[in-house]
Amino acid sequence: MKRNTIVLTVVLFILAVFAWAGWANWEYRKQAAERALASTAQGELAPGLVTEGAGGMPQYVSPLKGKPAPAFALEDLSGKKVSLASYKGKAVLINFWATWCGPCKIETPWLVELRNQYAAQGFEVLGVSTEADDLQQDDKAGWAKDKAAIAKFVQEEQMPYPVLLDGDSISKPYGGLDDLPTSFFVDRNGTVVATQLGLTSKDDIEANIKKALGK
Repeated sequence: MKRNTIVLTVVLFILAVFAWAGWANWEYRKQAAERALASTAQGELAPGLVTEGAGGMPQYVSPLKGKPAPAFALEDLSGKKVSLASYKGKAVLINFWATWCGPCKIETPWLVELRNQYAAQGFEVLGVSTEADDLQQDDKAGWAKDKAAIAKFVQEEQMPYPVLLDGDSISKPYGGLDDLPTSFFVDRNGTVVATQLGLTSKDDIEANIKKALGK
């Protein structure tokens, strides 16, 4: 009997230690997230910030939400300059992606379908490629190779929306783009109303498109 009591005491002690360690780890992560949020510059994505959704699990938060989307003008595959400002009055999904990004390949057919579904309501997708993240500006052969890979992907996926090049040149104002795909949903006034980092679901994307459309 005495031995059983000792064993039970030890087991309870171990469980208490594990419970305390779990609580301490959560508190540490929460405090770290709060410090990160306080120090995050405008326009940077702060990965791992604790929010109130999804059962209390850490989620990605962008300080761009509720603020004007940073302006940019990038070339498309034909060499034409396309600016975000030219889409004022429309709801826009700015989707940063790359052909080598597995999750992007899963997400792209959803974007194509949703773009076609909501285009008549004033919605457009801007696919901003980050293909050439390690190329120097004077590497003409490297740029040509990446451009060919992008064009092939666009043709295979039958992407009906503008695909812009050199997305890395605007990565800083959009938070560094540490993970792909990264999407920003911009309303008709040019304000970021939602962001998504990494692969989510078609339903989540559609819900954020409706936010951008003001539904």
